[in-house]
Amino acid sequence: MKLLILAGGSGTRLWPLSRISKPKQIQPFLDSSTLLQRTWRRLRQGFKAQDIFISSTQAHFKEIKRQLPQLLSKNIIIEPVARNTAPAIGLAALVINKMFPEEIVATVNSDHYIGDNKAYIEALKSGEKAVCLLPDNLLLLGIKPTYPETGYGYIKLGKSLLNKKGINVFKVGCFTEKPSSVLAQAYVKSKDYLWNSGLFIFYPKTLLQLYKKHNPPLAQGINNLKLVRGTGGEWRVNNKAFSKLKSISIDYAVIEKADKLVVLPSDFNWTDVGHWRTMYDISNKDVSHNVVKGGYWGIGSKNNIIYSLGNKLIATVGVNDFVIIDTGDVLLVCPKAQAQNVKLMVEELKNKGLQKYL
Repeated sequence: MKLLILAGGSGTRLWPLSRISKPKQIQPFLDSSTLLQRTWRRLRQGFKAQDIFISSTQAHFKEIKRQLPQLLSKNIIIEPVARNTAPAIGLAALVINKMFPEEIVATVNSDHYIGDNKAYIEALKSGEKAVCLLPDNLLLLGIKPTYPETGYGYIKLGKSLLNKKGINVFKVGCFTEKPSSVLAQAYVKSKDYLWNSGLFIFYPKTLLQLYKKHNPPLAQGINNLKLVRGTGGEWRVNNKAFSKLKSISIDYAVIEKADKLVVLPSDFNWTDVGHWRTMYDISNKDVSHNVVKGGYWGIGSKNNIIYSLGNKLIATVGVNDFVIIDTGDVLLVCPKAQAQNVKLMVEELKNKGLQKYL
């Protein structure tokens, strides 16, 4: 099996630390290692370096090579510009199908936190076995929810299609994106719903056929791309041709329209590191349950996440459940409960022509 690390996102909900020039996946949020480096080391516990590919943009090409010296140049797939996950995964499927037409591929996000690497690797390999038995299907890894998270997508289990050697695969019933608190609580209690991890396992030719069936213009655009090797051996395509592809997520372009979708329930500690509240959840806390990086002193303040990246001291009195991020040129202050909406601030600044802060 080949592993495809998706590392081209911009991470706008973790602004102002995550920037266009240096997004969250190549930033050291949790310790001295970046999220991308942690993802690489995790996969290397179960797979060879030659089996790991990375999809990213030209803007981050040099930094990725610097952070991952073991990454083979011939396994790097460069998007000239960011066009969201459907074009990115389609391009990668085209490349891997050309190199290894009989191999199964698993997409892996570079910004996920995994608390149990062994169970994670086992789930990937179980997914590979399931796709071998159900080759015309695209398989999703679903995570058994541990609490009623309203920021994730959910997958409803359909009928069982495979129950063999401890691998139980179900047809996808339906998707629900970011349910209300009431619905999320009902989903957790019912045990018929899983978190949608966004991790897909498939034969490249199967995925490309799904593109052709459910999004013909995008499929045609991807098939017309001319693959070439860059000077370092990496895969590249024409900037103009790739830029013409519609910027759309794979969920909207294909997944929500396809009928041959199956899901493998998995049970490992998983978090989508999408915004500051999830960063708080997975980080070490002090005695006041604060997550702190840099200069900080607080009185009667708890449950905050506070990053001070310069020489400035951040001081709080009676402040609870807040996000406070100081990058020198930007100071962000917002309630943890509003962490999802940081993305709206990024869009507002962009609309106002304040790109220098992005």
